[in-house]
Amino acid sequence: MASILTPEYIATLRRMTGAQKLRTAFQLYWSARRLKAARLRQQHPDWSEEQVQQRVKEIFMYAVT
Repeated sequence: MASILTPEYIATLRRMTGAQKLRTAFQLYWSARRLKAARLRQQHPDWSEEQVQQRVKEIFMYAVT
């Protein structure tokens, strides 16, 4: 897998303020949760939305797959 830490990417990160970095981290976190929820819905079409969200919560809380 190619590294995303190219000199250009590192320079971009260095130019970001702390607030921008934090916002980006939150965006990545919530995107990951949405992707996991979408995958769980595919795997378990019979689950309610509440079940999906509960499982996402457990997965992220305990860092399991």
